[in-house]
Amino acid sequence: MMDFDSYALSQEEQIALYQALVFPRLFEERMLTLLKQGKLGKWFSGIGQEAVAVGATLAMQDDEYILPMHRNLGVFTGRNINLVQLLDQFQGKYSGFTKGRDRSFHFGSQQLKIVGMISHLGPQLAVADGIALGHKLDREAKCVLVFTGEGGTSEGDFHEALNVAAVWDLPVIFLIENNGYALSTPTHEQYRCKNLVDKGVGYGIEAIKIDGNNILEVYSTISEKAREIRNHARPIIIECKTFRMRGHEEASGTKYIAEEEFKQWAEKDPVTNFENYLLQRKIITQEDVDQTRERFKQEIETAIHQSFSHSVEPIDPSMELQDMYAPFQPSATTPPSDKMSDLRYIDAISDALRSAMRRYDKLVMMGQDIARYGGAFKVSEHFVDEFGQERIRNTPLCESAIIGSALGLSIKEYKSIIEMQFADFVSMGFNQIVNNLAKSHYRWGQNADVVIRMPTGAGTGAGPFHSQSTEAWFMKTPGLKVVYPAFPYDAKGLLLSAIEDPNPVIYFEHKYLYRKIHQQIPDDYYIISIGKASCLQEGQDVCIITYGLGVHWALDYLDDHQEISATLIDLRSILPWDKQLVEEAVKKTGRVLILHEDTLVAGIGAEIAAYISENCFEYLDAPIMRCASLDTAVPMNKTLEEHFLAKSKLAEVMKKLLAY
Repeated sequence: MMDFDSYALSQEEQIALYQALVFPRLFEERMLTLLKQGKLGKWFSGIGQEAVAVGATLAMQDDEYILPMHRNLGVFTGRNINLVQLLDQFQGKYSGFTKGRDRSFHFGSQQLKIVGMISHLGPQLAVADGIALGHKLDREAKCVLVFTGEGGTSEGDFHEALNVAAVWDLPVIFLIENNGYALSTPTHEQYRCKNLVDKGVGYGIEAIKIDGNNILEVYSTISEKAREIRNHARPIIIECKTFRMRGHEEASGTKYIAEEEFKQWAEKDPVTNFENYLLQRKIITQEDVDQTRERFKQEIETAIHQSFSHSVEPIDPSMELQDMYAPFQPSATTPPSDKMSDLRYIDAISDALRSAMRRYDKLVMMGQDIARYGGAFKVSEHFVDEFGQERIRNTPLCESAIIGSALGLSIKEYKSIIEMQFADFVSMGFNQIVNNLAKSHYRWGQNADVVIRMPTGAGTGAGPFHSQSTEAWFMKTPGLKVVYPAFPYDAKGLLLSAIEDPNPVIYFEHKYLYRKIHQQIPDDYYIISIGKASCLQEGQDVCIITYGLGVHWALDYLDDHQEISATLIDLRSILPWDKQLVEEAVKKTGRVLILHEDTLVAGIGAEIAAYISENCFEYLDAPIMRCASLDTAVPMNKTLEEHFLAKSKLAEVMKKLLAY
């Protein structure tokens, strides 16, 4: 028998909890019927573990963020969600929360202060860190609640998020719903500690294990810990022992679970046990139970009838491309003054960052060693003296958690800039970028106001893991913007534009150029529109399309071959890229060479070549040529590196092209 007597809650509070517990059970039982009738496509059952979601939700303040998972119906009903719109969401209708673009509970609502998950289970933990950091920066006495399952604790995102929360003393409750199975994998195949709370000591985090089927224990424990966190910000782990009485989702079945285990947990059913307790204590009567259930069933049936029968706005495919990005109107800045400074490429980036930090009070920089040390390349040297350690934040070595935290900051209306120490290391945070940041606005209208700085490229003998060109990884991903300046002037203007833009921008900066080139650039704030290329010179014989270090290779080549009349296009942005200017150059010259430092296969040149072939074929006098680096990893040895780079092939490819 569960211990309900030891929790000092009034009868009114207990009745309210009971009603909040019964509603999602009845709602889900009705959903299972609709599923069998083929009126719903999929369902992840929370039957048997409702007390966790309901008790935790009601323990939080209404304006505190909750990040639930796919079987936490009680979070949504606990926040009084519009049931008709929720049912529309389940059916993939345009009138649902994601306009038919995502499934079940994969959505968020700023109104309800709920941030939905993506299917990868772990990333939402870091997002909670970012929201909590926003509370802390705003001096708000608030707590964030984020759910994960016992299977999710095996993910690297779990470890990174807990580590960041501990190091930064973030006000987060990490709630682990331990229902015994990650789909069919039992806990003894997931971890070897006795309880998941045992992990807390490794992070220096308080950890508590509770009975997740006892609604009063869940509610009282989380209420108490949330109050403590509001007064003294820090993370806490709460492990809720519970059990789901159905499969991972209905198609999975439950044959992997012994019948005896079902019987044991059926006796611990959270709804039945609490209802019996209230009846025994005469806090409610059987008539109250019957009336409550009948009222809820009628409410559910009314919502179902409205959702399935009312006229809803039809799906509008024409909005799909538009909704990938948050609307953005660049600032109408005045032209830069005549006051100029001769700055190196690296100094222009630093100048842009300093200007942006002064312009936006809610702009935070995060990265490894960027504070007192100034970053691996000293881009942010002395920044901490002006802006403080709260806004210039050293991070642990956990790229995924920091990128996820940046999305959380965006939810709290902050801007953030993340420095990858080297562009190669972004692979550790790849999922957060391509599946969380990039898709957030498309899925539920939440922009990701994040810039990720990427020191990139070869030429310094740094070998395979500090020299890669990774821009093609991101050009493939709708929802991102990708820029790659070749000159100090562009570096400043494009970085300021990226920071203004409320969408996620991947900003490549070639480390070989940091201290190699300099240019007179305006001291004032100015922007260069993302997606606009630059025509560096015009000619009749051939068009060279390139970006980054390739621009300087092309300039050097043309300087040595002045007999060639060439148009040189510096793309500057590669997602989106300037199709109009490229088309004009192709039509003018009839010959095209696409040059980039990245390897040949599936590089950006392939996309540009395909576009030109499809849209400018009749203007071509020769095949489109690509000049790219060797399809190997980047070698360290200087001779091998020079042989690897596209620069070594430029003269040969150009000769072949001009021979047509």
